[in-house]
Amino acid sequence: MASTIHDLARHLNISIGTVSRALNGRADVNADTRQRVLDAAKKLNYSPNQSGRSLRQGATHSIAFMLQPHPGDQQYGEPFFIPFLIGLQAKLAEHGLDLMVVMGEPGQYQQERLRRVVETRLVDAVVLANTRRADDRIDYLSKAGFPFATLGRSQSGDDTYPSLDIDFEGAGDEAVDRLVARGHRRIAAIRPSNDLNFGYLFLDGYRKALRRHGIEVDPSLIADGFINEAGGYEVTPEVMRSQDPPTAIIFNNDAMALGGCKALAEMGIKPGHDMAVIVIVDTPLCRYFSPALTAFRPALEPMGRRLAEMLLASLPAFAGPEGTRIIREVWPLELVARDSD
Repeated sequence: MASTIHDLARHLNISIGTVSRALNGRADVNADTRQRVLDAAKKLNYSPNQSGRSLRQGATHSIAFMLQPHPGDQQYGEPFFIPFLIGLQAKLAEHGLDLMVVMGEPGQYQQERLRRVVETRLVDAVVLANTRRADDRIDYLSKAGFPFATLGRSQSGDDTYPSLDIDFEGAGDEAVDRLVARGHRRIAAIRPSNDLNFGYLFLDGYRKALRRHGIEVDPSLIADGFINEAGGYEVTPEVMRSQDPPTAIIFNNDAMALGGCKALAEMGIKPGHDMAVIVIVDTPLCRYFSPALTAFRPALEPMGRRLAEMLLASLPAFAGPEGTRIIREVWPLELVARDSD
């Protein structure tokens, strides 16, 4: 594990300022002290380049995107995040900023990795994704006063950071409307089992739409599981074992939908024929499944560019003459009708 400038100072029992000046070759540090610092930096696996540049210039000209993989054979997120990251990087590059993707450990919360990014000032700001309903990362960054923006909403923090989200609630509502219009009254909902906030938003829209149509919400038709194919494969049979099984299923995730459709097929139930299926959110996986899955499509690359604009507007160095602004937006999803419903 790489050490920080704080680790070097503690190891040598000298001030952080002295360590910084020695690393930067300042003339006011004697040769013996400079050599001690350089030897310790090598021994403790400390790389002075990025931190030295940050100390000299007061900025790294880099933004970190914190990506948290999920456990399982299918690492949810890649089809979704790639076009988003393309848009995010393109807009940041217009302002001379680089995008750095910081990966967490699959299945482990990334609080410790985020803390190291902040304490070493590895970047000038961070972008969080996969926001949770209660998100310790947001609380930490808010308390630390470190610049950040989020892809997704949360109940943590307040309205003092930029936030861009997809209208999962509206999509859940519209999916129910579409299915009810086709005669369905028994509609199941399958979402991720962890605390990801978009799962709650989707379920809110689903429940509100059912009630608006005079349909009682049946808990036996709501299931959650791991956010991958295995999760969808495992929990779909649960809703099918309901005393009055569903005739339609809305999946909150494309990978879960693929696993769920495999489970249905093994039960002798053909999606798009015996069972209507809708997915939130659309990815290329949905287009090439058979039958092709009706899904809600986000404008991912424009969303990446927009979140970059929102983050830049919150940073004094890039905000422009009007001053810093905190922008928070929710973007609609476009329904893409295919064969599955």
